[in-house]
Amino acid sequence: MTHDSPLPLNQNLTVYQAAPDYADDLARELAHMGVVVLARRDPLFVAEGSPVDAAWAQNVWLEAMVARVASIGETARTLRAMQRNWSAVPVGHYRRTALVVEKLPPVSARHLVFGAPAPSAPLGAFTLWDEHTLIASPRCKSPFANGAPHFEEDTVNPPNRAYLKLWEALTLLPERPVPGQLCLDLGGSPGGWAYVLQSLGARVLCIDKAPLDPRIAHLPLVETCLGSAFALEPRIAGAVDWLFSDVICYPERLLQMVRTWLLEGECRRFVCTVKLQGPCEKGTFETLDAFKAIPGSRLMHLSHNKHELTWIKLA
Repeated sequence: MTHDSPLPLNQNLTVYQAAPDYADDLARELAHMGVVVLARRDPLFVAEGSPVDAAWAQNVWLEAMVARVASIGETARTLRAMQRNWSAVPVGHYRRTALVVEKLPPVSARHLVFGAPAPSAPLGAFTLWDEHTLIASPRCKSPFANGAPHFEEDTVNPPNRAYLKLWEALTLLPERPVPGQLCLDLGGSPGGWAYVLQSLGARVLCIDKAPLDPRIAHLPLVETCLGSAFALEPRIAGAVDWLFSDVICYPERLLQMVRTWLLEGECRRFVCTVKLQGPCEKGTFETLDAFKAIPGSRLMHLSHNKHELTWIKLA
C-alpha cells in the first residue's frame, strides 16, 4: 500500500511513532520483525496486527482506528467521544489539525520535575491523514505526548546533558535506586549519571579511563576508579544493587559484558546504553534481539537518546 492508498475503516491497527531523525531506523526494525506497514508518513507508520515490541518506536498507538470525518467540528466530537486527553501528531494539514486541537480540552504542558511520577491519566494520539481521514488511538504506550517527557532541567550541577537520559529512564521505571544501595557507573565520565544516582541517596562507584568532573568526584557518595569497565570482574566487584553503563563500545561487546554479569555477578538491576555505530543491519538486529531475549528486560529508544538504545532489566 502506498502513501496515498486509502486506509481501512473500522479496523484496529497499530501506529508506530518514530523519534525525530530516526524514522528509517524504525522502518528497518519493523521490516526485520515482519510487520506489515500499510502506510508511512514520517514519523508515523500505520501497520496491520497487534503491537510488537519495536525498540525504535518512541511511542506506539495501541488501539488505532481510522474514521472519515466531514469537518473540523466532527473531528473534535469524534475524539471527545473516545476520551478527554489528546496529543496531535501532524503529518500534514497543520492548520486544520491546530483548529481541531483548539476544540479539545486543554492538556497540561508543564515540565516534569525529576522525582515526580509519570502522568497517569490516559493520553491518546491522533493525526489527520488527509482532510477527511482521522487516525486516532485513545491508548498509547507512552504517557507523554510524542513519547517525549520534558523536564525542568538542571543547568548548574550536572557536567553534561547525559543526565537527562537517566532521568527519563528512571521516570519510566517502577523502581529506582534508594539510599544505602550501591550503583556501579561504568563509563560514567564526566559524571552526569553519577550526579543523578547520588542525588537519590545511593552510593556510586564510577569506573572509567577518564576522570570525573571534580565537582562530581568530590561528592560524598561518589567513589571513582580509573580503569576499563570491561576489566572489572563481577566476582571481584561482589554484590551491587544496580549496574549502569553508558560505555562507548560495540553492542556485541556490551552484550558479552552483560551476560558475564548475569552469569557470575550478584546484580539484578541494569540500565545500559547500547551505542550503535551506523544503520542497523542483520548482525546488529541479531544482537538487539539477544538483548530483548534476556528475561525481564526491555529495549527502548528514549527521547533523550541519540543513535542509541537503552536496555533495562530489573529482575
